[in-house]
Amino acid sequence: MVRSRNLIVFAALNGALAVLTGAFAAHGAGPAVKTLLTTGAHYQLAHAVMALVCAVWPVRSRLVLVAGWLAASGGLVFSAALSLIGLGGLTIMGAIAPVGGLLMISGWILLAIAGFRSQNIKT
Repeated sequence: MVRSRNLIVFAALNGALAVLTGAFAAHGAGPAVKTLLTTGAHYQLAHAVMALVCAVWPVRSRLVLVAGWLAASGGLVFSAALSLIGLGGLTIMGAIAPVGGLLMISGWILLAIAGFRSQNIKT
């Protein structure tokens, strides 16, 4: 099994940040901010898990590693943009959130391509 230590560390820290954001949303944020923080934390955590899966993918694949980095980075960008909108009132970050979304979508598409191309995965 091939492992990417850097991606594992990035994904794990991303996951920890997502849990912190979600906890703050549940216990410290006002109702207007809660939804933004919860949504950002949800996407960030889901894509941190995806990145971990990519980091330990059973077949060495640059495509899978790129997919993992795109997913984790996209989750972070998306969550940070929503957090800055909610907590800082920086509505301009509404233009940045879709960038995170595109990164996450790109990660999923690359992972699908890698899965389709893989000869070592049973169907």
